[in-house]
Amino acid sequence: MTKSRKTFWTDFRQFFLRGLGILLPSVLTLALLWWAYGFLRNNVAEPINSAVREVVIFTAPRIVDDRRLPEWFTVTDEQVARLRDERSRLGQPRVSDDHLRADARAKIFAEWWRSHWYLEAIGFVIAVVLVYLAGVLVGNFVGKRVWQRVEGFLTSLPVLKQVYPSVKQVVEFLMGGGFGGGEGGQAVPAGKVVLVQFPRPGCWMVGLMSGRSMQAIERLGGNVEHVSIFMPTSPTPFTGFAISVPRKEIIEVDMSLDEAIRYLVSGGVLIPPRMRAAQEPEILIAPQAAGAERPSDPTKPWAGAGPAAA
Repeated sequence: MTKSRKTFWTDFRQFFLRGLGILLPSVLTLALLWWAYGFLRNNVAEPINSAVREVVIFTAPRIVDDRRLPEWFTVTDEQVARLRDERSRLGQPRVSDDHLRADARAKIFAEWWRSHWYLEAIGFVIAVVLVYLAGVLVGNFVGKRVWQRVEGFLTSLPVLKQVYPSVKQVVEFLMGGGFGGGEGGQAVPAGKVVLVQFPRPGCWMVGLMSGRSMQAIERLGGNVEHVSIFMPTSPTPFTGFAISVPRKEIIEVDMSLDEAIRYLVSGGVLIPPRMRAAQEPEILIAPQAAGAERPSDPTKPWAGAGPAAA
């Protein structure tokens, strides 16, 4: 048996794929984090910072003496005249000097704000505090009732009533909220990681419980409670398919949503340490691969293997 010769391109492909497998997860993780940071900065932090700057500009001359106002607050008459000439040259409509001064002050303050990196974090801090306060207020009885009225108003609007319920259901699913059940009923824990025998008995797959199933399916199943299970696919767990099974046929697993996603993305390699088998299964090697003769009895595929059978 001739041994295959290694060429430069063979080594290059081997080490390139190895390096790609090592670096790609880190690069993709950093790229995803950078994209999330940019999204939050532009759509959350910057609007909040802009509102904070407007409040500062409005309150500064009312609580601080004119001689102690910061440098960025002062807009000279020469600057206003230049802005007026610039608008006239561009053919823009004429506005009052107070409007030009306020617009110039806002732009100068925004440039001064962005030159101090620690001020950019104010928007993130305020956003976190607002989300926390919202959770505290809605968590009590009065806040929950008020929020239910707000949701009722949102779902009555022509466009929002088609979008809001679906978005809320997806968010509650990802955050582990409950579905169905109503008052006095038993809620189905949405987002719970479960095991389902699929596509045949004895073959187990990891799924995510997404809620109570349709009433028509339960009637077809003999009025037995069914649940909807989202079956993610590897290595892209955000795509998959939905199935409905009797609730008594699923097994809930002590596994978080993040752990389940890592398990699916890795193709079953990344198993939480507490859920790993106590002993790795032995790998059976076919007798032909070990150089043994083909077994004489086809009903016993491993008969004749090893020294004892020789």
